[in-house]
Amino acid sequence: MKLIVIGHGMVGHKFLETLFAEAKQDAHFHVTVLCEEPRPAYDRVHLSSFFSGTTADQLSLVAPGFFEQHAGQVDLKLNAQAVAVDRDAKTVTLADGAVLSYDKLVFATGSYPFVPPVPGKERDDIFVYRTIEDLEKMTECGARSKSGVVVGGGLLGLECAKALRDMHLDTHVVEFAPRLMAVQVDDLGGRVLRRKIEELGVNVHTQKNTLQIVAGESATHRMEFADGSFLEADMIVFSAGIRPRDELAKAAGLALGPRGGIAIDDACLASDPHIYAIGECASWGGQTFGLVAPGYEMARIVARALIGQEAAFAGADMSTKLKLMGVDVASIGDAHGNTPGSRSFQFTDERKQVYKKIVVSDCGKKLLGAVLIGDAAEYGSLLQMMLNDMELPESPEFLILPQLEGGARPALGVDALPASAQVCSCNAVTKGTIADAVAGGACDIGAIKSCTNAGTSCGGCVPLVTQIMKSEMAKAGMAVNNHLCEHFPYSRQELHHLIRVGGIKSFAELLHKHGTGLGCDICKPVAANILASTWNDFVLKPQHASLQDSNDYFLGNIQKDGTYSVVPRMPGGEVTPDGLIAVGAVAKKYGLYTKITGGQRVDLFGARVDQLPAIWEELIAAGFESGHAYGKSLRTVKSCVGSTWCRYGVGDSVGFAIALENRYKGLRAPHKIKFGVSGCTRECAEAQGKDVGLIATEKGWNLYVCGNGGMKPRHAELIASDLDEAAVVKLVDRFLMFYVRTADRLQRTSTWRENLEGGLDYLKQVVVDDKLGIAAELEADMQRVVDTYADEWKNAVEDPAVRQRFRSFVNTEGTDDNVVFMAERGQIRPATIEERRRTIPIAVA
Repeated sequence: MKLIVIGHGMVGHKFLETLFAEAKQDAHFHVTVLCEEPRPAYDRVHLSSFFSGTTADQLSLVAPGFFEQHAGQVDLKLNAQAVAVDRDAKTVTLADGAVLSYDKLVFATGSYPFVPPVPGKERDDIFVYRTIEDLEKMTECGARSKSGVVVGGGLLGLECAKALRDMHLDTHVVEFAPRLMAVQVDDLGGRVLRRKIEELGVNVHTQKNTLQIVAGESATHRMEFADGSFLEADMIVFSAGIRPRDELAKAAGLALGPRGGIAIDDACLASDPHIYAIGECASWGGQTFGLVAPGYEMARIVARALIGQEAAFAGADMSTKLKLMGVDVASIGDAHGNTPGSRSFQFTDERKQVYKKIVVSDCGKKLLGAVLIGDAAEYGSLLQMMLNDMELPESPEFLILPQLEGGARPALGVDALPASAQVCSCNAVTKGTIADAVAGGACDIGAIKSCTNAGTSCGGCVPLVTQIMKSEMAKAGMAVNNHLCEHFPYSRQELHHLIRVGGIKSFAELLHKHGTGLGCDICKPVAANILASTWNDFVLKPQHASLQDSNDYFLGNIQKDGTYSVVPRMPGGEVTPDGLIAVGAVAKKYGLYTKITGGQRVDLFGARVDQLPAIWEELIAAGFESGHAYGKSLRTVKSCVGSTWCRYGVGDSVGFAIALENRYKGLRAPHKIKFGVSGCTRECAEAQGKDVGLIATEKGWNLYVCGNGGMKPRHAELIASDLDEAAVVKLVDRFLMFYVRTADRLQRTSTWRENLEGGLDYLKQVVVDDKLGIAAELEADMQRVVDTYADEWKNAVEDPAVRQRFRSFVNTEGTDDNVVFMAERGQIRPATIEERRRTIPIAVA
């Protein structure tokens, strides 16, 4: 049988893989694949990673040797454009004049980017975001540009915005609709998403209708909008949606769907019994599908039909989970509640900027849809509840509400899923298939991917696949590994060892030597943390900056309204009158809210991102430096006034606290660290509730470790008594570096201690008695960190490339109208949503 496949994208290649994987050895197929592009199929889902160093070869979907293995059966023609289909003669004519005959024809032509008919769209340095060639042109333009605009605020538009930001351009998104991702999220979700995207340095402009693009005054282009405003930028990228590539089919007389696309039936047959259509170019039931999973299902159906197996396309679930610029976004089923009689439950946390909504049936027993912004941890469970028509708990709202102390959130355990539950929709992998793979010896996520293809496309199902794999392994009595993520078959402790022993200085080097793939939001921050604690490099060096979370990226804590807090270091809580005056002057000049923190420091709230460098400069000039309130590092060393002032004090708690804070400031660790130093046993500094606590006695200092306040308080434990200051420093050096080396990601010292095999006795043996013989090594590691300390704020303001990140707008000194403050007790605070609606704000930052 002679087959011609027009198009070799993701769906076209999936068709080839399925056809040759399932066809019998004696099946006689000769497949000619016509690919318009100069390279075979590649991963468009992760196209934006091209800008962060992923090569075209790494994006390729073609397994090494695939076409050689099927030589004589598959003829791949690159740069081959089909220009005509003669259905009567069963031929396809190419642009070079060649005419090919077929028995069966498969359209896999995909889609093309929609570019609105805006005058000026043909100007130079205006692009679409679709192919690697497009990205290569954008890269060249980005190297000579300062600013860029993406037209379109949907999935592709935000992915493109990330690409521009990765090129260090001042980035804007222009969207015609009133919110971002209008198809997937509702109004409240759109507001939360917008705020989170803007916090990452992307300027969002909604409800903007572009009238024309002309030459700019301060940049290459000026976009003029219908409301009279304009925006100037050096690069413009259209990513305003896609349209099916159906022009060739239309010219051949094939029936089209009501909104375009080649009309197909349940067997993916077009109106000609010899022609199929799959992927984005196909219209089933009047609907086109812009996700890869439905296209893959169509590819499988056609491949199986050609080898004599019956299958039918029954539509597709359009649920999706993405991480856009580090922001979790998920949409499931009927996210907008369009089903008659449906009801919704919503949860919004403006402080953490999290929005969650579930849509349930009128009886309250079935899940119809969901929206998750900022935290999509429940995506896997909610999706399976909807897909498998599982009955909801009596109070379904607790599926999205935060877990209360002492209360358990109702959850879907993987054991409750039926074996038929489809876990990976891209590749039609069920729970039963994964269980069979584990029984067959696949005991890590890489092996599961290899033998089932689960998680190899969009990757959204990997967390659930991992849970099922570990559950099945535990049932079979197998050891369950502690791998950090799918990209590194190591724990955090093992990664720390590899980095330190191997002298690895960047994530790219770590990935090359010990990992696979591109990395993820789990391993990147972990690697950044380990690199910082080991080598103490500036966290915003180019090779490190993209790994940081939002707080470390901007060297400040992001607040609920998108502004930042500034916390200058005040070692031991001691500050001179001149220092206080300087802090007060800065707060007054920039209109900041001021508060004394629980750690004896002054916190300044309400700073816009563009104000941060100027605020830091003034504080640095007054003798202050970063308090690292944003980092997984030493936060504070709390102290009482000690023997200097207090009649009960027997030790100089202030002086020793200052010395300790100055020694350990800037140390990056698996989690934040707090110290307390009390001058006597009256314990006014609450040292026994800290990670490291010291209490003065008549004979010296008692050292306590692994305490914790917060949601789950833990009393610190005495590890050594009657120490002089030199001995305290030596033991604290050892303790902290042992913790840095061996703790898991985001693990406080209290949790680390509880999970430490051998408990307190073992910790004493290592830290005090040097049981492992590594005490000198730990002390040397700490001394290297101390000797290489540099103030991050100072580094940031003195480096022009870093400082350029702290800008709100490229073409105006105007402020962000979305940052609104209200007056309260003589200071400012963020306005609530309701106050924005009914009150005139007293200040706009």
